[in-house]
Amino acid sequence: MTVVQKYGGTSVGSVERLRNVARRVAARAEGEQLAVVVSAMGKSTDDLLALAREVNPRPPRRETDLLMATGEMVSSALLTMALIDIGCPAVALTGAQAGVFTDETFGRARIRNIDTWRMHEEFSAGNVVVVAGFQGQSPQGDYATLGRGGSDTSAVALGAALEADQVEIYTDVQGIYTTDPRIEPKARCLKDIASEEMLEAAQQGAGVMHPRAVELGLLYEIPILVASSQAEFGSGGGTLIRKEVQMEPENRVRTIALDRDVSSVTLRHVPDRPGIASQIFGPLADAGISVDTIVQNASELQLTDLTFTVTGDDWERTREISRPLAAELGAADVLFAHDLVKVSLIGTGMQSGPGYAATMFRSLSDAGINIELITTSEIRITCLVRAERGEEAVRVLHAAFALDEEV
Repeated sequence: MTVVQKYGGTSVGSVERLRNVARRVAARAEGEQLAVVVSAMGKSTDDLLALAREVNPRPPRRETDLLMATGEMVSSALLTMALIDIGCPAVALTGAQAGVFTDETFGRARIRNIDTWRMHEEFSAGNVVVVAGFQGQSPQGDYATLGRGGSDTSAVALGAALEADQVEIYTDVQGIYTTDPRIEPKARCLKDIASEEMLEAAQQGAGVMHPRAVELGLLYEIPILVASSQAEFGSGGGTLIRKEVQMEPENRVRTIALDRDVSSVTLRHVPDRPGIASQIFGPLADAGISVDTIVQNASELQLTDLTFTVTGDDWERTREISRPLAAELGAADVLFAHDLVKVSLIGTGMQSGPGYAATMFRSLSDAGINIELITTSEIRITCLVRAERGEEAVRVLHAAFALDEEV
């Protein structure tokens, strides 16, 4: 049996925690091929980035990636030392040594392929393979980091390449909850969740796993267990992300996500003519900006208002592009807002089940929470509301759909 485990920065954030992880890994390694992917210890990635900006306020991306990659190398080397100290054979590998090859996009590289020959050699020698996550090797031989959630992505990608039976993500939470328990203390840890539901939740702000990692698991049909690194090994806790879960559940709402990383752009009185959307979103795509929610009002006098959202990371660049673009297109005005959040109900089958949207809208209305925009998909209903009411909206909806109750 081949298993890939991943431990986050909090899980390896101290010597004591590293030793705890080593004991867990050693207990799991008996009779199995085990690869362990680690993040940088604690907040060391943030510390390294802050140091880079002290030296150069705009550090070059290639050298930034070289610096950032060292955090995971430290974790992998120390965990390997801890494993050997307790008698568990292990070897530490960088992303490149593990055969992870990426494109040349520094800071947000994509994995192109993984050559697993070295890992299989180490498995044959009886070693646990400890891999530095978040990184790979570019076509030019440089270190390239994978961006946000990179260690999760590394783990699931390695799981796919190794044809692993399961990928296990160990973190500082018990699993996937019906919503963020820091917002709603009555949130319940789910035993399982469908891959498509988890992908939507991750895309809409649930921070436990990165969407790229969930997408890889869905694509290669790899079960992913999310559990606490502090729980006793073999306790059976955590949430299993898998292709299919219970058919026709009574309550199809599985989780509620809150995304605070939202900025909106509204182009007012844009001429309503063929090709206008491509003229707006083409330049944004060329700049590598991902647009999320898009809402266009009904045309009146051949003019329309168009609103879309982007993440905070893309905000400044979006504003730089949007202002001259609005003038070029003949828009009356362009408005920018930072004070919105997205609240999303997520669950397979909501679209075919009656009453979910009505209950959502009525519950928010009864609480006096105004809905700015609404978008839907087959398994999601999303409302944009004012930021100061976002957490309250989550609690209201969690109660409205009785998500604290086991069905």
